[in-house]
Amino acid sequence: MDKKEAILDAALVLFAERGFYGTPVPLIAERAGVGAGTIYRYFESKEALVNALYQKWKEEMFQATFADFPADIPPRQMFREGWRRQVEFARQYPTAMKFLELHHHAPYLDQKSQALNQQISAPLLDFYDRARQAQMIKDMPVEILLAITQGVLMAMMKVYWQGQVDLTPALIDLVEKVCWQALRR
Repeated sequence: MDKKEAILDAALVLFAERGFYGTPVPLIAERAGVGAGTIYRYFESKEALVNALYQKWKEEMFQATFADFPADIPPRQMFREGWRRQVEFARQYPTAMKFLELHHHAPYLDQKSQALNQQISAPLLDFYDRARQAQMIKDMPVEILLAITQGVLMAMMKVYWQGQVDLTPALIDLVEKVCWQALRR
């Protein structure tokens, strides 16, 4: 593994565990096995490092969720497929998912990170808007509809990561159905 990747890997774990403000650069360097000055060869600041990570993992999550997404299926099936893909991403990359959740609305996210977040949220918001206009789901702001389902997804993943539940396919499907029922008119 090259030094830049070691820095990114170390920063991901530390930012997910300790947050941005609780993670000093020397601790990242120590965990990555590099000198603190080496970090600044790749990233001009700690803010630049956290933004690079945020952009990398937001893009990874977007690809995992939307690559080859079937566009010609009914909205109910779209919701189910999107849910399944997000759960799979969270299971495969728990540290990245924790990191993204923790830093989602952070004040240190730069313009590029914020723009990427808006770009990635657009298909989800569009889905909720179309389903709302078709009167399939409740007439609420699409941002709230998204917050409801994402909140449930993250809460489910957190109890799974803590070892409190076994995340079986049946349980994943049941929670998805409960979310849909909560949104449905």
